[in-house]
Amino acid sequence: MEKRWLVKNPIDRTTVEEFRSTLKVDPIVAEVLLQRGISSYEEAEAFFTPKLEDLHDPFLMKDLGNAVERINQAIAKNERILFFGDYDVDGTTAVSLMLCFFKNRYDNIDYYIPDRYKEGYGVSKAGIDYAKETNVGLFISLDCGIKSVELVDYANTLNINFIVCDHHQPGEIVPNCLVLDPKQKDCHYPYKELCGCGVGFKLLQGLCMRNNWKLDQLYTHLDLVAVAIGADIVPITGENRILCFHGMRLLNEQPRPSFKALLTLAKRSFPVTLTDVVFTIAPRINAAGRLHTGRHAVDLMISDDLDGIRKMALEINEYNQDRRSLDEEITMEALEMLDNDVAFSKRKSTVVFKDDWHKGVVGIVASRLIEKHFKPTIVLTETDGILTGSARTVNDFDIYSAIEACEEHLVQFGGHTHAAGLTLEKINLEAFIDKFDQIVQETITVDDLAPEEIIDIELHFNDIFQSNENRLRIPKLKRILKKMEPHGPGNMKPVFISRNVFSTDVRILKEKHLKLKMTQADSDVVMEGIGFNLSEKEDDVAAGVPFEIVYTLESNFWNGNETLQMNIKDIRAMA
Repeated sequence: MEKRWLVKNPIDRTTVEEFRSTLKVDPIVAEVLLQRGISSYEEAEAFFTPKLEDLHDPFLMKDLGNAVERINQAIAKNERILFFGDYDVDGTTAVSLMLCFFKNRYDNIDYYIPDRYKEGYGVSKAGIDYAKETNVGLFISLDCGIKSVELVDYANTLNINFIVCDHHQPGEIVPNCLVLDPKQKDCHYPYKELCGCGVGFKLLQGLCMRNNWKLDQLYTHLDLVAVAIGADIVPITGENRILCFHGMRLLNEQPRPSFKALLTLAKRSFPVTLTDVVFTIAPRINAAGRLHTGRHAVDLMISDDLDGIRKMALEINEYNQDRRSLDEEITMEALEMLDNDVAFSKRKSTVVFKDDWHKGVVGIVASRLIEKHFKPTIVLTETDGILTGSARTVNDFDIYSAIEACEEHLVQFGGHTHAAGLTLEKINLEAFIDKFDQIVQETITVDDLAPEEIIDIELHFNDIFQSNENRLRIPKLKRILKKMEPHGPGNMKPVFISRNVFSTDVRILKEKHLKLKMTQADSDVVMEGIGFNLSEKEDDVAAGVPFEIVYTLESNFWNGNETLQMNIKDIRAMA
């Protein structure tokens, strides 16, 4: 599917030059920063060297002071505290954060991760019943609970106090308990985009400040917060950038044995980026909850037993391999179903259902289907007579709002703009499909139905290396761009475009990847690049044919050497 190329408007040259002179950086770096709203020395300093002391006062969050007081009360009375977390990365890291923090501080604690298949997403009645059976006085939900109004009422009847720590969009009614969620309408916390583990972190930050506990001890667990931020795909801006920056530094300099074991199994060496976390650590943690139990992921992350860690990491790695096989198998089935659906071409949405699909991979399959058919997508399966599924979106289309508009056909739903979960009765499936597509048809824009590549700046090959730089080494431009990490939504890796490019060597790797050497007519710089899954572009880069490329600049490590390489995102032949 052809992508739309959206090149950002160039910044006025005088403005770029003044800012470049102030920062004493390359004009390319200056323009990239200006495009991201960074226009002063102070803002640039805060961006490149985020400081933990710049984190917001946690007590600005509604109910946080009361939640800290309730935890202190529990500790004073030796009440049993239960940490309940969702089975995905955000939930399991949040529970791990709590357990690691309270270790050696307070031992009358327990944790609970719901079974994806028996209990489903979010706070469960089984979890509350377990809390009652084990004499829990304080139940703290992490990365879930904001819509668990009836279940919190049930817990209240059992004299179990509740603290909800969540970051998802609240409904019209919030649970009758202490609720920490910056997205509440009457919560004036300055930063709204924390992940679930991030909200848990703020609670612990407040606890440290109130009790005069050293914050440095809390900061030794920021690697867990960074993994959650990356996996949950929240914006890498503001407070998230501070937490992620320091969490990634900790992960690289003092890696938790569990993360080190998972990276080793993934054949990744240090240092790693947030992208490495998203594609190596996160899927393996998720695989535990998808195919077995999220408790395995928690047990792995909190363990200090190296032999036990190696054993658990191997098991989780096997879960991930099984998940991949299931993911591929179900994706092929779903694509075949869509090929045989005569009505599908008229729809602007994708909804597919099969009763025996594995519940643990439907979200991944939804993302795979979008790669082929670029439409808001929902994949459903059946569990105990109820349909459950995951939704994924395209570009900036708000899939949560679209699902919310169909709530008369649903049992339950939750999530945010880019991803959501839902359950419904089988009898309502056809009505839901029709209503969902109607809502999408009415609200989606033409632009949202085409994949897009947002491009920061046009570069000439001569801009990449300074005249006196060794072409076999990493140039200064790339070294400075690297300092813009960690990358993610709100701070994506800079994307460049170069035009009138000619190939000097073309190869196809593994029958699907395009490997190139390239130059420009008025340049003596030869660049290497690889375009993953771009083998169909081979004719566009034939010898003598001018083309334009969209790419990021990457470091390529091979045989102990680090060289510059383009990661080619798209190619077009020039007219």
